[in-house]
Formats: sequence, structure tokens, C-alpha cells
Amino acid sequence: MGPSVLPTWLQPRYRKNVYLFIYYLVQFCGHSWILTNMTARFFSFGKDSMVDTFYAIGLVMRVCQSISLLELLHIYIGIESNHLFPRFLQLMERVVILFGVITSQEEIQEKYVVCVLFIFWNLLDMVRYTYSMLSVIGISYAVLTWLSQTLWMPIYPLCVLAEAFTIYQSLPYFESFGANCTMLPLDISTCFPYVLKLYLLVLFIGMYFTYSHLYTERKDVLGVISAKPKKK
Repeated sequence: MGPSVLPTWLQPRYRKNVYLFIYYLVQFCGHSWILTNMTARFFSFGKDSMVDTFYAIGLVMRVCQSISLLELLHIYIGIESNHLFPRFLQLMERVVILFGVITSQEEIQEKYVVCVLFIFWNLLDMVRYTYSMLSVIGISYAVLTWLSQTLWMPIYPLCVLAEAFTIYQSLPYFESFGANCTMLPLDISTCFPYVLKLYLLVLFIGMYFTYSHLYTERKDVLGVISAKPKKK
């Protein structure tokens, strides 16, 4: 008798693809809901909707960003092909801004920049997760591939600027209320506003490394597509 062959649904590669497809689908649905909700509210209430954007979609946004931390595990154990450090930088940018700045300071939640930042984040993620979800099941569209590898070029720097402006607007509130003061070892006292000022520098340095990585990845992906022979 020949060696037994596992059913398709028991094969590790199949289970990995099913898991990734479900993960990307959940993220796509979450970010699609956020962007649709924001668009509908803007057309219904105009600029007034921008003030309470966080109250309307903040919970779903926090859930989606929390789940996205799984991507570091995906890369580490090898079920997702990507570079760990650039992805870590991208995720930490959002975690610091969303949880450390926006969620912790109610005054910032009403700023227009929060609405703008959420639009940028969700535009990028909707395209990225759509592309990743279809890629897992072997579906590829040249237009979608090009969009996923190009949309970030103008939007990612705008995201970083919006994140920096969010931090800048939050500093007076953290300083005036003396919020988030902590004690470090060796009796060194530090306050969160000073940490945020230092983080502004880290933010722009991280943007350089992330942008360089994404640009190299774009050349590789689009280069493969260009090299494929066209069907006659």
C-alpha cells in the first residue's frame, strides 16, 4: 500500500491559508465598517460628525488595532511572509497614538485631526487587507496589486504628520493636568509629555526606515508582475 494522503482540510498549508483568510476578512470587515460609518455620518451631520468620531467608532478601531498585533506573531512563526521590524514600527506607531494619546485624553478625542487620521489608517488597511485576503486564495488583480503597493506612498507620510500633530495637540493637556507621571529606576522622575516629545523624533526616524522598506517591497512586487509574460 502507498503512503496515506491527508485530506486537503487537514494539510497544514490549507489550515494556515484558512486562518489567514479569516483573519484578513475580519480586519477588512472591521475597517470597512469604520470607513463606511464615518462617511455616512459626514454626509448626514457634516463637520459636526468629525467632533465625535472617536465616540462613534473608537471601540471598533481599538479592537482592530489590538487584533493587528497578531501580525507580529504571524511573521515570527512564519505563516506570514514579511519583515518583522518594519511591521513592528508600523504597529507601534498606531498603538502609541491610539491608546497612549487619543484614548487616554478625552480632549484630544474631539479634535478634527483624529477623524483625518482614522480616514488615512482605514483607507490603507482596507486596500491592504483586501489584497492580502485575495492573495491567500490565489486571486490576483493587477489594479489591486498596484493600488496596494502605491496608495501608501502619499498617504503614509500624511499619516505620520497627522500622528505628530496629534501628539503636538495633546502635550498642553498632559502638561496642564500633570497626567501620566511615572517614576523610573534610580529615582529618575519623568513625565509622559517629555516621553512624547522624544517619541516625535523616533516617529520620523521610524518613518524613514518604514518608507524605505515599503518602497523596496513595492519594486519587488511590481517587478514580478511586469516580468510575467502577457497572455496572447
